[in-house]
Amino acid sequence: MDANMGSQSSSKSGQMSGMNSQQMSAEMQACIQECLNCFTVCQSTIQYCLQKGGKHAEASHIQALMDCAQACLNSATFMLNNSPLHSQACGLCAEACRRCAESCEAMSDDAQMQLCAETCRRCEQSCRHMAQMMA
Repeated sequence: MDANMGSQSSSKSGQMSGMNSQQMSAEMQACIQECLNCFTVCQSTIQYCLQKGGKHAEASHIQALMDCAQACLNSATFMLNNSPLHSQACGLCAEACRRCAESCEAMSDDAQMQLCAETCRRCEQSCRHMAQMMA
């Protein structure tokens, strides 16, 4: 699959960003991994927060976690499918990750919230970079 993705993206990456296909493929693979990791952490954090209750289970916080998890999964899927819309998906994902990180940082005295915020910030940075590369 890597070779196929690289060959499919070589003409696009050359046209859009002046990068060679190997660099694009490596950066896209890294972004996909960040998205999938963030999806996993947000999903497990939702369960953690619902069990913990209180401010952790507030609707706005759970919504931020759910939005982030879904955006990450969508973004990874768009990139894996080499969709021409993946840069827009990455832009949306970066924004969802930013919002989720801010929500988790409000409860930074909790180790799970710290982990989630850090994971979201890494994904946000990776997706924002991917979205800007393809803009």
